[in-house]
Amino acid sequence: MKARVSFAFALILFGEPNLPLRAADDVDLLLVNGNVYTVNEKAPHAEAIAVKKDRIVFVGSNDEARKFHAPRTIDLAGRTLLPGLTDSHCHIFGIGERELRLNLEGTNTLDDFLAKVKERVAQTGRGKWVLGRGWIETFWTPPQFPTRQDVDKVAPDNPVFLTRADGHASVANSAALKIVKIDKNTPNPFGGEILKDKQNGEPTGMLLDSAQDLVRKNIPKPTTAEREQTLLTGINREIGLGWCEIQNAGSHKDDVDIIKKVYSDGKAKIRFVNCVYGPGQEAQNFLKEGATLDAFNHHFTQRTIKVVFDGAVGSRGAALLNPYNDAPETSGYFTEKPEDLRPMFEEALRRGIQVETHAIGDRANRKILDLYEGAFKAVPPDQRKIKEPRWRVEHAQIVDPADLPRFAKLGLIPSMQPSHAISDLFFAPARLGIDRLAGAYAWQSFLKSGCIIAGGSDAPVERGEAMIEFYAAVARKSIKGESAEGWHPEQAVSREQALRMFTIWPAYASFEEKDKGSIEIGKLADFTVLSQDIMKIPEREILKTRNEMTIIGGDVGYDPGRKQTE
Repeated sequence: MKARVSFAFALILFGEPNLPLRAADDVDLLLVNGNVYTVNEKAPHAEAIAVKKDRIVFVGSNDEARKFHAPRTIDLAGRTLLPGLTDSHCHIFGIGERELRLNLEGTNTLDDFLAKVKERVAQTGRGKWVLGRGWIETFWTPPQFPTRQDVDKVAPDNPVFLTRADGHASVANSAALKIVKIDKNTPNPFGGEILKDKQNGEPTGMLLDSAQDLVRKNIPKPTTAEREQTLLTGINREIGLGWCEIQNAGSHKDDVDIIKKVYSDGKAKIRFVNCVYGPGQEAQNFLKEGATLDAFNHHFTQRTIKVVFDGAVGSRGAALLNPYNDAPETSGYFTEKPEDLRPMFEEALRRGIQVETHAIGDRANRKILDLYEGAFKAVPPDQRKIKEPRWRVEHAQIVDPADLPRFAKLGLIPSMQPSHAISDLFFAPARLGIDRLAGAYAWQSFLKSGCIIAGGSDAPVERGEAMIEFYAAVARKSIKGESAEGWHPEQAVSREQALRMFTIWPAYASFEEKDKGSIEIGKLADFTVLSQDIMKIPEREILKTRNEMTIIGGDVGYDPGRKQTE
């Protein structure tokens, strides 16, 4: 019966009502012999899928699929096929920059870090900038920030600016500080800090959050062509990892123009949901112009304003209700003024624009909940363009248990990145103390309260690999299998929940659940094919699982094995 219904649907939608479909034109793509997880509760498993143009027209068994004919058939040979995975929070230009610039990931000691910098300096002309990203000091001995004096040893003549993995802190050497005229008398900008030596008051070279902009605005800007190459490098990496859609967590106008250009030129295949940074003039212009929905044949949507409201735990910029456990002189800070956000939030509700806000510390989360709630009260549903606005809180890492139920009550979506837990929890007990970890990375608590979670990677802060994110969500252990006091293993999610975190829940979070997020007739033909069954294999095997094919709109965008029959 299911086969007849599916075939009838294909006839009605794509064929002449009174004529049988010609064999050669029946469907455009047939996938068979698969271990298919559909994320459709009514029919959770399948073996075969048929695609016409960019839509799914059949989901069922191999036997049922024999009635279809296609110019291309892919024999999945038992491999696992999932709805196309979505990275709900990444920074695509940062991913490209990490690949093209000095990549400092995996530098496990200060000496390793400096050796990589020295190597890049030797390849760079005297006096030219050296830029890099990816270092994190928490695994060094001792776990201390690098200083300008450290970098000066290997780069005395080149300005150097090296960003921590989380993007919320950077170290600049003396040459860079001299160019931008930062010295002991330079005051901290709002929402940031220039770290200074406690004895002599001189800058150490470490710049937190908005203080980084003092240097960044003096770095020569890349050309449009270079910026386009950065974008395409990031996109190609994401497709190779099995991501069919990315939700890019913030862009400025120049980059939005480049994003639209690569789609207009037909150079990009990945589905792209973009945000515009706010508050500011660009956000105001966006509010006036309105959203862009499903442009370039469902490949580009821009309907969201992104706010960055505090820093990160690692660099002690996350805004906490109480001081840091290992730095009692600070409790972090807000990076935007609440009074600047209120009018923008209210206008966004009236104009049907979604808002997502980076909030990591418990004080930042509480305040943004207050601000969202205030906007919802000021602009009731009958005055909104979209009655249920699906606003998001990005990261929601440290939440006071008293505030956690407010997310579901307000209809908010926590957008969380599982790999943060398994990297941060090595140093979070020192930063926060054991007691505050009860509300840290609280995935299961959010789900039990009635929320869904949009899962992402926050690459290039983290590696950006889908299998690391899935593993972190279900295991809540380090990639070496480690756990420790304060890791709260009860907050791990089931594999079914984890799969939803990267498929149907991100689709809902971007108002796309009718087109994406599950394998059902009529939805876009986006699929991720894996080498192993991540729903059944031992946890540690998840990390060894490879993406073997990425299919977007029925088009195979990544297939290193070329396992197919024509």
